[in-house]
Amino acid sequence: MVDTESRAEPQARHPATGRKRPEPAKPAGGITLRHRLRRDRTLILMTLPAIVLLLVFAYVPLAGNVVAFQEYDPYIADNAFQAILQSPWVGLDQFRQMMDDRLFWAALRNTLAIFLIQLTLFFPVPVLLALFINSFVRPRVRAVAQAILYLPHFFSWVLVVTVFQQMFGGAGLISQTLRDHGHDGIDLMTDPGLFKFLITFEMIWKDAGWGVIVFLAALASVSPDLYEASAMDGANRWRRIWHITLPALRPVVALLLVLQVGNALTVGFEQILLQRTAVGPGASEVLDTYVWNVGITNGGFSYAAAVGIVKGIVGLLLVLAANKVAHLMGEQGVYRK
Repeated sequence: MVDTESRAEPQARHPATGRKRPEPAKPAGGITLRHRLRRDRTLILMTLPAIVLLLVFAYVPLAGNVVAFQEYDPYIADNAFQAILQSPWVGLDQFRQMMDDRLFWAALRNTLAIFLIQLTLFFPVPVLLALFINSFVRPRVRAVAQAILYLPHFFSWVLVVTVFQQMFGGAGLISQTLRDHGHDGIDLMTDPGLFKFLITFEMIWKDAGWGVIVFLAALASVSPDLYEASAMDGANRWRRIWHITLPALRPVVALLLVLQVGNALTVGFEQILLQRTAVGPGASEVLDTYVWNVGITNGGFSYAAAVGIVKGIVGLLLVLAANKVAHLMGEQGVYRK
């Protein structure tokens, strides 16, 4: 019989008494915070610059929201901090004014309408393109297709609006072609009724490629053995997409949908501001442009801060609600239960 004790790792003994030393007790809650910090110190140092930037440019400025409860006057003192201390408190007057402001409600309606159109038309496009590229496009062509779709993501909104103006404007390519063949020209860039759809298609052209990259990365984690096994069992291409590809995309779709809902009240400030003059404020005024006009252009800093607070609270509630729905559907969402 083999002596198993002799094969075991020898335990440390006390040099004076020769007795076996007791093994150190493990923490009741697992590894301690000190050990985790020592173990992950390299990763912590790598993320430290990003954390500092986030604190300086995202969290510290939140303290400036106090002006929403004041009648803030930046010219009452020599610097902004002294101006905040010397500005009179008005309580919830800015929020009451916001509830009675018809321009605020008009901007909110436009914002929600644009969000619903973009959620309906824009969000499915990257998923469909990723499915098409992954299932139908040859591997040699796939890289070229990804590069072509992703390229507009690096364009500025000024360039994107210019391209659409040259195509769909009154003097654009389509209008000139129609006139050359004896028809009336069109000008989609100045039509208030089509403005919400216009900016949605601009967003599709610019940012759909980024979504394709995300979904293709999710599909890359799917084992090819699943497709081969299903093909051997007689499943055609559409059944493989339905039973393998779509379930693989579901967690990513749920996560991006939650984040998209959280940005429901933030719809393309720069994009809309560039085209606001062409269609008028009635069709193009959203919450971000409304805050810009009230706060920056007209100097209503306190009222603009109040609108920003309401927008942030509503966005947070939408994220929590959408994440709860994701949990009910069996997905992780932004965070675990």
